[in-house]
Amino acid sequence: MTETVFHRPTLGTVEGLRLGARARVGTARRSDHYWRLTRFALDFFLLGSAIVVSELAAPAAHVRSGGYLWPSLFALVAISVFISRGAYAQRLQVDFLDDMRSLVVAVGLATMSVVTLRVLLYTAPADTAAETIRLAVFTTVYLTAGRIGLDLSQIHARRSGEAVPTLVIGAGNVGHTTAKRLLEHPELGLRPIGFLDKEPREDSSATSHLPVLGASWDFEQVVREYGVGQVIITFSTAPNDVLLRMVKRCEELGVGVSLVPRLFEKVTERLTIDHIGGLPLLTSHPANPRGWQFAIKYAFDRLLALLMLIVCAPLMLAAALATWISLGRPIIFRQLRVGLDGRTFEMLKFRSMRLNWEVPDEPREAQTLPDDTAPGGIEGDDRRTWVGTILRKASIDELPQLLNVVMGDMSLIGPRPERPEYVELFESRVYRYNDRLRVKSGITGWAQIHGLRGKTSLSDRVEWDNYYIENWSLWLDMKIALRTVLAVAGFSGSVK
Repeated sequence: MTETVFHRPTLGTVEGLRLGARARVGTARRSDHYWRLTRFALDFFLLGSAIVVSELAAPAAHVRSGGYLWPSLFALVAISVFISRGAYAQRLQVDFLDDMRSLVVAVGLATMSVVTLRVLLYTAPADTAAETIRLAVFTTVYLTAGRIGLDLSQIHARRSGEAVPTLVIGAGNVGHTTAKRLLEHPELGLRPIGFLDKEPREDSSATSHLPVLGASWDFEQVVREYGVGQVIITFSTAPNDVLLRMVKRCEELGVGVSLVPRLFEKVTERLTIDHIGGLPLLTSHPANPRGWQFAIKYAFDRLLALLMLIVCAPLMLAAALATWISLGRPIIFRQLRVGLDGRTFEMLKFRSMRLNWEVPDEPREAQTLPDDTAPGGIEGDDRRTWVGTILRKASIDELPQLLNVVMGDMSLIGPRPERPEYVELFESRVYRYNDRLRVKSGITGWAQIHGLRGKTSLSDRVEWDNYYIENWSLWLDMKIALRTVLAVAGFSGSVK
């Protein structure tokens, strides 16, 4: 029987991790309660402020003041909706757009409740609805400003080091991917310190560059020495009873526990949990790319793209004129791409380079790329003109793709299309690459708003694209569209 050798860090690294983790864990734990309490107190204060200002400003706006009874009920309903939707619960991701959706729902329900009760309980004045809607507008403005400030503050605090030391159970591919994601996104507030695994994967050790701190029998010692505040259980060779003992011990120590489920690729946000005795049954409900929802999406995309073409016509005309003056003809750059079900089409762009060297009729070989790297960006010599540089930077060169959407080759939102030579290369090398061809390609997408553009991780891009397909909703499309506008305007990365 051979002895398992762990990839342990050096003594200096161990002491640095241990002292740093101990110093942070108390602060991070207190910080979570602080942010939750602050969010509740801020909402309560801003609701009260909106009520007071609305009532005090009523005479100046020639609006009848109805007193503070019904506005107080309005605030009570709004706070109750916030609580029921988990606005003050512990959360991993700080997403301002999701906050805004909860805010609109809460204010809308509060408005309808107050108006309905006033009408049902007694004869309400004729301007009851207008009076309540006025209060709703004040409340929305105040709460929106408060949420923006608080979310920005929390994200900044997390990126500045206010994070919970996190131990990852399992040093395989999934464990290293989990740690890598947490390191890439400090705004999540979880800082991985290392792994616990009896048999770590040798070929995965370079993925996140974190040490293996021991095996399952070292669990409690590692938790205490490093001040671990969160444990994430991924895949390992440890038996189930060992993992269950770890979870139970975490509960006794007050350490948070998260699990990466088996078959996680098929676990969507639309999930139902049933029980047969003590056995839970998880049923995932992914979006159906062949269903009526996507048919409506594509029809709406074509209509919206047509309207956008009309609105953007002056800008596109100016871009076409600038391209013609700087580069001559042809003005439009055409490139063969692969879309829905592997069908090819010509994707359109404004030309930005001096030479139109891409000839769709001639097959090209895929260029050699580093492992797990997608093609994109400027390939070869940079032949952009100053006009082309401006068009690319402002994403104006992509506007002709609205014609692709109108013609039915593309969608407004979806995975970005790739060239045929690369599709042939990636479909056999990248896990689930072909799954992204279940839907139409998009002008923008879930991967793009997360920074996966150009020569970035191809496996990450495929993972994000398939997440979008299986979790598609109208709200998700709206979020992507809003974040795309913010990214183009130069506000990307502020509040997600």
